[in-house]
Amino acid sequence: MTAPPRPKDGPKVEPDAAETSRPAKALDRIDRRILRILQEDATIPIATIADRVGLSQTPCWKRIRRLELEGVIEKRVALLNPEKLGLGITVFVSLEAPDHSVAWLANFAEQVSAMPEVMELYRMAGDVDYMLRVVVADMASYDVFYKRLISTVSLKSVTSRFAMERIKFETAYAIP
Repeated sequence: MTAPPRPKDGPKVEPDAAETSRPAKALDRIDRRILRILQEDATIPIATIADRVGLSQTPCWKRIRRLELEGVIEKRVALLNPEKLGLGITVFVSLEAPDHSVAWLANFAEQVSAMPEVMELYRMAGDVDYMLRVVVADMASYDVFYKRLISTVSLKSVTSRFAMERIKFETAYAIP
C-alpha cells in the first residue's frame, strides 16, 4: 500500500511497546469501514481506501497509522494456499501439561512457538491444557514433528486430530 508523503513532522518512528499495549480509542464508523477494506485486501492503495470511506488521502493514512500504533492492525500479510505449497495436512494437537508452573509454561511456549509447523498455539480452559494447529506436508512429516515435540518438552498426554477437509477458513473478523 502506498502512503502519501509524510507530513513535516519528522522521520517515521516505530511504535514502542507502551504505544501498542494501551487500549485502542473507540472505533468510529470510518475506522470500521477502513478495517473491513483492509481485511479484504491490504494492498489497496490509500487513495482508493480514502475514496471508499469519504476522506482525503492524508486523513485516511493518519487513521490507518493510528490503528497500527494502537495495535488494532497488527500486521499486513499475504495469505498462502497450504496445499499449493505442498502442506496438505492440518493437525489439531491437544496437550495436557505435566506441570502448571510459570517456568514450565515459559519453556513450553518458547520451544513450541519456535517450531515452524505450529501455526497457532492456545492455552485452553477445560479438559485439555493447550491446543496447537500444526500444518505439515504428510504423515511422515507429522511423525517427525511429533517426535521433536515430545523430545523437546515434557508432556502428560498428546492427542492428534487430523483435518479431513477445510470447509471454512476466514481471516476477516466481523467488525461490530
